[in-house]
Amino acid sequence: MKENNIKNKSFTFAVHIVKLYQYLSEEKREFILSKQLLRSGTSVGAMVREAEHGQSKADFIHKFSIAQKEINETIYWLELLYETGYIDESQFESLNNDAVELIKIITTIIKNTKKNLTSNN
Repeated sequence: MKENNIKNKSFTFAVHIVKLYQYLSEEKREFILSKQLLRSGTSVGAMVREAEHGQSKADFIHKFSIAQKEINETIYWLELLYETGYIDESQFESLNNDAVELIKIITTIIKNTKKNLTSNN
């Protein structure tokens, strides 16, 4: 259940990140920070998809751990873009709230999978 939820949420988040990247590069003419945001923000969903077909529980955890790092990096880029005036408060709040929700879900999935892995041994 959570994996499908995270799969859908991470994909929708990636779409919003791509649209923000388009806005930043076309309207604001900002290319460096926005490219970093694009890479980390879209990587989250890619890692979730890779985890879906992990070779083992350890591989599944590893892929989700990478997704966790990527969403945390994305939050950094969003904060930086906001503090430097490239995005306004409503843009920041919307995406940051989604990112925080994703990191909470991802962290829960990792913790529960690790707990289930140790309790089965």
